[in-house]
Amino acid sequence: MAVNIVNARQLGTAVRAARKERGLSQEALVARAGVSRAWLARFENGHPAASIEPVFRVLGALGLSLDLRERAMSDGERRVLDALAERDRRR
Repeated sequence: MAVNIVNARQLGTAVRAARKERGLSQEALVARAGVSRAWLARFENGHPAASIEPVFRVLGALGLSLDLRERAMSDGERRVLDALAERDRRR
């Protein structure tokens, strides 16, 4: 399963889908991951988590990993970043 995640809501939705694909209830997943059911419910609903560590425990319990990769930027985004970098060099 490869999903492009750009915010907490999308990550929570992807985790919920992975849990359901594996036939796991929230109760079963919290037992495997060692997180509270309340935390998992908030996470699956896209609420920002105070700590990142439970995210990795949940992903591990589902047999998933979090991979970072550079995303393609539009020419406009690249120009803005280049302009900001140039401004910072002048300071």
